[in-house]
Amino acid sequence: MPRGDKSKYTDKQDRKADHIAESYEKRGVPEEEAERRAWATVNKDDGGGKKAGSGRGVETGHPAAHKGGRIGGAAAASRPKAARSASAKKAAATRKSRAEHHAAR
Repeated sequence: MPRGDKSKYTDKQDRKADHIAESYEKRGVPEEEAERRAWATVNKDDGGGKKAGSGRGVETGHPAAHKGGRIGGAAAASRPKAARSASAKKAAATRKSRAEHHAAR
């Protein structure tokens, strides 16, 4: 099988790659780069194309689609408590004002 041949991938993997590529393209990534990233993500999630035979599909357990937000707390943890508190108060005020604005409609 030559490099880049997608014949060994399942229909589901193919659809998954298409959806990922579309998402990248909506965010302004060039088509070829979006395609490359999409297949890289499918390979990371599923371990590459599926081969014939019982029990060959190995679950990775940590697909890229489930990793969002895992490292997001590091930046907040490095900020002083007063800064975090001020941000929280500002966010609460924003939510309140937007709720009031939408309720008035």
